Amino acid sequence: MAEQKKMVEAITPMEEDFAKWYTDIVKKAELMDYTSVRGCMVIQPYGWAIWENIQRILDARFKELGHENVSMPMFIPESLLNKEKDHVQGFAPEVAWVTMGGSEKLPERLCVRPTSETLFCDYYAKVIHSWRDLPMLYNQWCSVVRWEKTTRPFLRSVEFHWQEGHTMHETAEEAKAETEQMLNVYADFCENELAIPVIKGRKTDKEKFAGAEATYTIEAMMHDGKALQSGTSHYFGDGFARAFDITFAGRDNSLCHPFQTSWGMSTRIIGGIIMTHGDDNGLVLPPAVAPVQVIILPIAQHKPGVLDKAYELRDLLKKRFRVRVDDSDQTPGWKFAQYEMKGVPLRLEIGPKDMEKNQCVLVRRSDREKIFVPLDELEQAVEAQLEEVRRGIYEKALARRESMTYTALNMEELKDLADNRPGFIKAMWCGDPACEEKLKEAAGVSSRCMPFEQEHLSGTCVCCGKPAQSMVYWGKAY
Repeated sequence: MAEQKKMVEAITPMEEDFAKWYTDIVKKAELMDYTSVRGCMVIQPYGWAIWENIQRILDARFKELGHENVSMPMFIPESLLNKEKDHVQGFAPEVAWVTMGGSEKLPERLCVRPTSETLFCDYYAKVIHSWRDLPMLYNQWCSVVRWEKTTRPFLRSVEFHWQEGHTMHETAEEAKAETEQMLNVYADFCENELAIPVIKGRKTDKEKFAGAEATYTIEAMMHDGKALQSGTSHYFGDGFARAFDITFAGRDNSLCHPFQTSWGMSTRIIGGIIMTHGDDNGLVLPPAVAPVQVIILPIAQHKPGVLDKAYELRDLLKKRFRVRVDDSDQTPGWKFAQYEMKGVPLRLEIGPKDMEKNQCVLVRRSDREKIFVPLDELEQAVEAQLEEVRRGIYEKALARRESMTYTALNMEELKDLADNRPGFIKAMWCGDPACEEKLKEAAGVSSRCMPFEQEHLSGTCVCCGKPAQSMVYWGKAY
């Protein structure tokens, strides 16, 4: 137990220093490591396995909806990037440029993709000819580069991995429906697979994606009350199509411009998992994306038959679950602490006394609840307990969000909440960007979203007192 205590103490308590707690977890759980390139990280096998599970689930959902995967180049010619002025202005401060090819200066600078709208549009201009070619529903899994000044593992890095969907549609109505559909895919994934409650809504014009007519978002609350933008879906109208001269023959043979969407979720969601569910002992992983869902620990494994029984249970469970046996010579206490650190949802203990009773012990990582299970009921019990982990961590995160969401009716209340109560602040807004900017300057909060589920808190703007247009979630964010 001394070894277990030592491992637990190796993590800085989140109440003491939340940023250090986060860094301790990503390092000690072996999710990532730093590199010699500023702001770039090695995603280690355990961290990459989480991302692979995220990919697997989302990719299947995208394909069910008719999307196909493609691969676009990493480089964007400067002239191509400049075709959509709002888009290029939005990304200019973060763009990395390639100016040399070998020992020769390039005739035109190449941008290392920060996002791929321009590349997709360049391609769509070549392959879309008729309304019969639409909709064109593409998705890409790749990495992108944004030259961030301040970086944090997973949350904000110079290079990060994501998926970016890019679709073209015959009508604005179809494109808008696609935008909302994909936002709902992200929200459902976060809530039902990652056990992260989210708020769905529309970004203000100030916060929307560069070049978009409308940006929709899912916002999650982290342990420390800060918001994490967890997935976005953008409606572009026909702005990019006009800039890139993408046309098609309509049903009446008239020349038309298609309507476009894009949507994405990145490896920053791994940071969201850590900061929503983790505790002072390490990760708490949602079963759907945990690299190991059940860790089998043989107790007194030197005694006859114990290891054989552990392997037998592994072989039984591995048909349905991701399961491992730790048959190393480390002490049980060390193993308990190690797999708590790794966030493995279920621990299965089997020893001589359990074998005599034809049972095993299941322990949930989320609340350390211990259950004795007859071996002939094990598969059903594991399935039930994994669902109990998912349900339990979702309800805990939802209760935390509700307890840390406040209402402000005037500027004084909002500033007091922003200074003293970490969390979300619901307040009415007139729609004037000047008020939005004033709230950021005076209270240090940004607009997170105008939620689809609107509430009428009062008739006036929290900032200027003029008639309000929308209820907005405000907060500090990663």
